[in-house]
Amino acid sequence: MGERGSNGAQQPKRRAAAAGGVSRQPRDGAGEASPAPRGAGDGADPFYDAAFRCHKVQDSLLSSASGFSNYRGILNWCVVMLVLSNARLFLENLIKYGILVDPIQVISLFLKDPYSWPAPCLVIGANGFALVALHLEKKLAAGSLSERSGTVLHIFNLLMVLCFPALVVLAVTTITPVGAVFALSVHTVLFLKLFSFRDVNKWCRQKRSAKAARGHTAPGPQKANGNVTPQEVAYPDNLTYRDLYYFLLAPTLCYELNFPRSPRIRKRFLLRRLFEMLFLLQLLVGLIQQWMVPTIQNSMKPFRDMDYSRMIERLLKLAVPNHLIWLIFFYWYFHSSLNFLAEILQFGDREFYRDWWNAESVTYFWQNWNIPVHKWCLRHFYKPLMKKGAAKWTGHVAVFLASAFFHEYLVSVPLKMFRLWAFMGMMAQIPFSWFVSRFLWGNYGNAAVWISLIIGQPIAILMYVHDYYVLNYEGSQ
Repeated sequence: MGERGSNGAQQPKRRAAAAGGVSRQPRDGAGEASPAPRGAGDGADPFYDAAFRCHKVQDSLLSSASGFSNYRGILNWCVVMLVLSNARLFLENLIKYGILVDPIQVISLFLKDPYSWPAPCLVIGANGFALVALHLEKKLAAGSLSERSGTVLHIFNLLMVLCFPALVVLAVTTITPVGAVFALSVHTVLFLKLFSFRDVNKWCRQKRSAKAARGHTAPGPQKANGNVTPQEVAYPDNLTYRDLYYFLLAPTLCYELNFPRSPRIRKRFLLRRLFEMLFLLQLLVGLIQQWMVPTIQNSMKPFRDMDYSRMIERLLKLAVPNHLIWLIFFYWYFHSSLNFLAEILQFGDREFYRDWWNAESVTYFWQNWNIPVHKWCLRHFYKPLMKKGAAKWTGHVAVFLASAFFHEYLVSVPLKMFRLWAFMGMMAQIPFSWFVSRFLWGNYGNAAVWISLIIGQPIAILMYVHDYYVLNYEGSQ
């Protein structure tokens, strides 16, 4: 008798036997008959399995073994939740304090006395140090000044770049902290640029002397017909006012005789960056006045009373607006402003930052969030130490020491108080970096970097504001 199929019709026994999965093979001495591959169970129909099977071995999408990486929807959800939560905080702030945004008040942050402009005068006076460096290099190129004398004079000029504005800030009472930070930032950038300017020209002199010792000359490039093609600037033809001021205005800290140049100025790109600069600058001012200033003012009483629970609450409340402002400032400065300046000057190298947000270690973050400073430290500080035989660990510590000094210089001098919070915060990055690289990897390391950015900066801000408040206001009350 036959068997009934799925449609009720009888199927011959021969077909059922053929579909049973056992194939007859002639027996011989080599082995036995081998069964055909089976499906979910004995007697499964392979044609049925292929058409109606709906299960297979696979991992859940959120498992790391699945290999799934498209979390765009979750990212959008995080953005929506972030916007909604901050919108609630913004409305709460408006209800509690009203509208505190006052763009005109920003002028008073830079000028205390309308008839005394010490910060702009310091910025204008910075040109004198740049001109001194240029004329020293001209003397050295002409051979009318010895290398040793030139080195001593360069060191003195560089020290004055940092010391002179600091002395003026500490001595002049009409300069505001914000104006002092701006002036000292300009002089710090000038110090790094002139340091690079001096180093590169010294390397060019050493290279020229080595070629002269070997009796080699550098002929200009020629075309096939013998005409000389436009060649790049060679030392010492680079020692001109035009070359110096292009470097001083260019968005880089490392000097070169010939910078990469873009072929043209893109007007639409320039307008987009200009719009971003103006809009984000107004947004920064509004967030600081409306959100950060009231939070900082309300944090003084818990610090004065040493109420630790309230201090932690104030710290966490300040962390959100501070971090948001820091992220906006990063985009405003490193993307909008530096690209705007580079486009005007047709400066070709636009790598001002890398993917620091993916940093899984503290070292990776510091190497990628500020590329101009990283390139300067690597070229003019770290590599020279390595050539002198210093260990890598010594070089890393030296770089953090230099960074800690400049952070403290840009905070303590304008506030006219020395508490070393910024210095200690930067030096604390060394053991923290070791801890993260030793015990945390992957997403855990990235989370540790983000936590240090979100929590670390508000701690330093509250410490400085508290000390500044105690020093300047409580004593007079």
